[in-house]
Amino acid sequence: MSEGAAAGHETVFVNQYNNGVLDPNKPMLGPVREGGHIVANTAPGCWGPMITPEIRGGHEVTVPVAVAGAEVGDAIVVRIKDITVTSLATASGNDRMMAGRFLGDPYVAGQCPGCGTLYPKTVLRGIGQSAVRCVHCGADATPFTFTNGYTIAFDANRSVGVTVDRLAAEEIARDARSYAALPENSIQNPILTFAPHDLVGLVGRLRPFLGQLGTTPSIPFPDSHNAGDFGSFLVGAPHEYGLRADQLAHRTDGHMDIDAVRAGAILICPVKVAGGGIYLGDMHALQGDGEIAGHTCDVSGTVTLQVHLIKGLAIEGPVLLPVVEDLPYLARPLSVAEKAKALAVARQWGMEALEESAPISVIGTGPDLNAATDNGLERAAALLGMSVPEVKNRATITGAIEIGRNPGVVQVTFRAPVDRLEQVGLLPYVRDQYGAG
Repeated sequence: MSEGAAAGHETVFVNQYNNGVLDPNKPMLGPVREGGHIVANTAPGCWGPMITPEIRGGHEVTVPVAVAGAEVGDAIVVRIKDITVTSLATASGNDRMMAGRFLGDPYVAGQCPGCGTLYPKTVLRGIGQSAVRCVHCGADATPFTFTNGYTIAFDANRSVGVTVDRLAAEEIARDARSYAALPENSIQNPILTFAPHDLVGLVGRLRPFLGQLGTTPSIPFPDSHNAGDFGSFLVGAPHEYGLRADQLAHRTDGHMDIDAVRAGAILICPVKVAGGGIYLGDMHALQGDGEIAGHTCDVSGTVTLQVHLIKGLAIEGPVLLPVVEDLPYLARPLSVAEKAKALAVARQWGMEALEESAPISVIGTGPDLNAATDNGLERAAALLGMSVPEVKNRATITGAIEIGRNPGVVQVTFRAPVDRLEQVGLLPYVRDQYGAG
């Protein structure tokens, strides 16, 4: 048992949210003990916070929870036990930034075009894309509107969604907070208020996951910018959260938008502040790889996590162990029959043993997909003590490079040598997820 594992709460319940900023200087909840659980009611990310300029980030994630015994240079293992959608409907689509309504970055620094107030409080007046109004002067203050958007309603079991027409979208918009099932402590304007309806009668399958799950950065970051792609927008920015390029190393890449971060997966996160500070949010009801529209179906929901510690595993960003069906075909564990065939081939060439390997997915982020891929390859090489060319070969013949989010989040997935996984302390979790190598 890790040092400090006996301390902390068995379960920490979370229904408090940040104001769009991950700040290591602010108090955390908990601590939760190692092996304990975090149960959270999450608020929608993306569009709701995007049309709420009072929120200083693109999301509204939970207040972080400390893990007892977690020290800088450790890693926290997060088992995603359950993700349940509570919203009845949501709205989303491709965005348009509204010139004159922000200072440098519409996700971070909303500004009223009428009175010039930075981070203005707003009130909703009616429905539609001009409903968000500054409380000081009454000006239309939303930093974003839709170029093409939709309202999607879910069945009672949250298994499918159907995009609805104008009349239905407007009916939902008039009771937007209820249909969104916004948690009581959420301050965002519900995006359903905009009643978008450009797509009608389109059916989508629900498979919920967390767009945000991770640990607290070691300096303040707007929550949606805790990644190498959105984080690059902070470099030299004119608002108070502007950074130097070298300060991006403080990020923890909790904003991944990887659809494999779903129930049953295991996520290993870096610890860059004492306690780690596990936070979550931006639940998506569904998403195709790449989130190419920029946004998807953001929903409220409930989440149950279990946490463990790996002492001394100093990683720069997340490592993911997806459920088997989410692994690329080439990365899936070998069956008994496949191993037998492979051993027969090896013996034909005078070899009596095969490398024992198991899947692993290392997250890389950067300003673009090329930079993100390089970042993921370098992180994987550092983690496993091998060269980048070796990682490239392994990802080519036993895995894949998958796009989490365009423009700059990828998964470098491959089968890694079991002895290397054991050396860094990951093997117990890999074995638990995939069985023998």
